[in-house]
Amino acid sequence: MTLLRVGKVAAGTRVDAAAREEPMADEDAAGRETPGAGATEPAWETPGADGVARERLRRWRLVLGGAAEESLGKAEGRDGAMDGALAALYDAAGDGDGTAVKRSAGLGGSAPKVARWLGDIREYFPSTVVQVMQADAIERLDLTRLLLEPEMLAAVEPDVHLVGTLLSLNRVMPEATKDAARQVVRTVVEQLERRIAQQTRAAVSGALNRAARINRPRHADIDWDKTIRANLKHYQVAHRTVIPERLVGYGRRTTAVQRDVILCVDQSGSMAASVVFSGVFAAVLASMRSLRTSLVVFDTAVVDLTEQLSDPVEVLFGTQLGGGTDINRAIAYSQQLITRPRDSIFVLISDLYEGGVRDEMLRRVAEMTAAGVQVVALLALSDEGAPAYDHENAAALAALGVPAFACTPDAFPELMAAAIERRDLQAFAERFAGQRAAG
Repeated sequence: MTLLRVGKVAAGTRVDAAAREEPMADEDAAGRETPGAGATEPAWETPGADGVARERLRRWRLVLGGAAEESLGKAEGRDGAMDGALAALYDAAGDGDGTAVKRSAGLGGSAPKVARWLGDIREYFPSTVVQVMQADAIERLDLTRLLLEPEMLAAVEPDVHLVGTLLSLNRVMPEATKDAARQVVRTVVEQLERRIAQQTRAAVSGALNRAARINRPRHADIDWDKTIRANLKHYQVAHRTVIPERLVGYGRRTTAVQRDVILCVDQSGSMAASVVFSGVFAAVLASMRSLRTSLVVFDTAVVDLTEQLSDPVEVLFGTQLGGGTDINRAIAYSQQLITRPRDSIFVLISDLYEGGVRDEMLRRVAEMTAAGVQVVALLALSDEGAPAYDHENAAALAALGVPAFACTPDAFPELMAAAIERRDLQAFAERFAGQRAAG
């Protein structure tokens, strides 16, 4: 499994492994490595090419693990402890037919041993790397069972993927563990709210204001910046001023609901991160008086969680990850919530693998778009991008004028703004895809 370890570690751990105490070296303009900004020169790096070469060998030793011990030497001290933490997770050999066979490394089923390992990786690696290693440990070493123990939850680094795992265990979680699990979920929810709430409210409020702009505003509602820009060609030199021929402003300020938003979220296991982000976004949108927000989650059944949107933690614990998928049934329920089609935005978040009646699903989407509903189809709402999805259904939706694409949480506020203003969502999807490819 050396290649697996190389792939995982090279993606982040190899570079970040020494970051806690030993900043990575930077290369100067001539290609020579120099210590990181503000860092003291580490003990292992002496001036000159020999020191640089030794550091590179040291890091390759951490990447390759025990398999490289004969050629690169044994990892000692802190490096040895870091190597041991990596080995416990990634060092397993193949038996020749593709089946993984444990070598001397591994965490086994011992909760104390796992707890110590979790403590070790938090000491040696940055939190972003810890989250990757935790997710890998849950997947590769079948540690899900141990997450049902409160002391284990106290040792883990909270993140979106861990929340997804906990939500999938919600129905089998013992009462003694639920309080600890809720605290983990609340920690992550609060982090996400700090990340997205202000941007979402600003983007949506701005879009609603722009959508309400009129050309015969009352004096108090004139948008002077837009008015001046629209009338610059009427600048009067003699009077040194602009005489506007057309006023631009907003409609009368109102507390009335201006848009109805329905988030319809697939609960299948592959959508775990999307469920978490969707729940938090729904709670943020529900806090805005100018929107009427509904949250519908589904597998083969449909559950309306709108009444719980005041507490996103309760929303997430109201979901049930896993199971089948009946998109048609979920859309049928959501159609009942639409009373003002031209003022409604329907966001379907799903990988589009339909277990229900496909033709009816597409017919319902066509009905909504024909009635004036702004329909958005997201294959994922997460930082990772699109998972596996049904390409045939995605193409069918695109033919109906509903492009299906993955969206990151940071881009979701802008997407909502585009939907409110009824901009071209196909153009938005293409521009977003281009930005991701360039970034």
